[in-house]
Amino acid sequence: MALAVIRSRAALGIDAPAVMVEVHLANGLPALSIVGLPEAAVRESKDRVRSALLTCGFEFPNRRITVNLAPADLPKEGGRFDLPIALGILKASGQLKAELEEYEFAGELGLDGSLRPITGVLPLALQSRASGRRLIVPSASAAEGALVHPQACFGAGHLLEVCAHLTGTASLNPAEPPPPSDAVPVADLVDVKGQQPAKRALEIAAAGGHSLLFVGPPGTGKSMLAARLPGILPPMTEAERLETAAVASVSDLGFQPQLWGRRPLRAPHHSSSDVALIGGGARPRPGEISLAHNGVLFLDELPEFSRRALEALREPLETGYVAISRAAARVQYPARFQLIAAMNPCPCGYLGDPDGRCRCSAEQVARYRNRLSGPLLDRIDMIVEVPRLPASVLRAAPDGEPSAAVRERVIAARARQLTRGVVNARLSGAQLDQACRLDSATQQLLDQAVDRLRLSARGYHRILRVARTIADLDGSDRIATAHVLEAVGYRRLPLSG
Repeated sequence: MALAVIRSRAALGIDAPAVMVEVHLANGLPALSIVGLPEAAVRESKDRVRSALLTCGFEFPNRRITVNLAPADLPKEGGRFDLPIALGILKASGQLKAELEEYEFAGELGLDGSLRPITGVLPLALQSRASGRRLIVPSASAAEGALVHPQACFGAGHLLEVCAHLTGTASLNPAEPPPPSDAVPVADLVDVKGQQPAKRALEIAAAGGHSLLFVGPPGTGKSMLAARLPGILPPMTEAERLETAAVASVSDLGFQPQLWGRRPLRAPHHSSSDVALIGGGARPRPGEISLAHNGVLFLDELPEFSRRALEALREPLETGYVAISRAAARVQYPARFQLIAAMNPCPCGYLGDPDGRCRCSAEQVARYRNRLSGPLLDRIDMIVEVPRLPASVLRAAPDGEPSAAVRERVIAARARQLTRGVVNARLSGAQLDQACRLDSATQQLLDQAVDRLRLSARGYHRILRVARTIADLDGSDRIATAHVLEAVGYRRLPLSG
């Protein structure tokens, strides 16, 4: 009997749980069995591994082979276990004489022994780095791992290259991270003429991380404004870059190196299901809210989304993560996104237009707006009207302010917030009380506004957070009456008639 143990990792989530690939050879009828909750692609690896070993000139043991993927209660999927299974068989049969304790392996084998790319390499590299081990993956996926595990992530194109490296007859070179790319342009605010109140609201939202809803007729620039929010957000921190890339890496989209360090902008169509937004499926995968982690989730035509999909946003908006539970697995993905939404004032889109083009009845308008529940609207910090501007006003409007100038103010305001420990949108408890103290006159004015607008405690606190951001943009340590009045104005737009 012979036993070999190879380290690998699963990639169900961004935590990349460790998997021990145990290969046991025993006397008996020749057979290869894989245990440890393997799904179909993992079970089929025995045929790929057998063909790859024989093609590469190795012997396939004519014995009973048991491959145990531990822990047994963790579902295993994909072709990533082909390489560790093949190395385990070689090690257990004595054909590979090398010490493997300092390595982790992942890769799908072709029938000829070639290594094919896999998804989820970035979280694998993160966890391998944390465990102090080197990582060997297919060459086509190695650059992704090199972003977080430089000099210790190796790419190989063939099983024979891996064996040669492990035995010391040839060496694999450490993978190189992909060079930064500017191939994906960022939309600039300079393109947006007019709509100064909406631009001001967008700057406040960017500075404090607040959610924002634009309301206005078609063609007034709501989508243009939303698309320019990533360009005025502060640069991502190293931790944010890693988190965002790790989520993309385990998704069906895969990691795109040209987007490294870019804040994501996700704009799903209004026909998207709740699973597409939140994540899930038989094999749980991140949804749009997780793909927008540390970036922007733009929901255009907000009332056209299904009620179930919109209501599923409520908890992630508060907690910053989503837990997906299925019979086979329970996975938690981060979902700290900034929500920007847009909607028309009525089904035809022209309610309140000076030309009187709207023909919607009061019942139609109420039914349209009631698609948005009170609890969801209560979680939106700012609601801003984006009216139609006359052609003469648009022609006379100067060029918009460049995103770079706005971004500088946003960065300065964020820096003030981070001295308090957290961005204003996440202030809570004692932090909120400490950062948002008001004088007696301003407090009385806010109390009257809350009573008149019949706001909830959540609405009251959101006004305080927005007012704190406005004060930060002004460079003020104290929230003044003018800051509170502006913040109240962002919750006064009627949405119920």
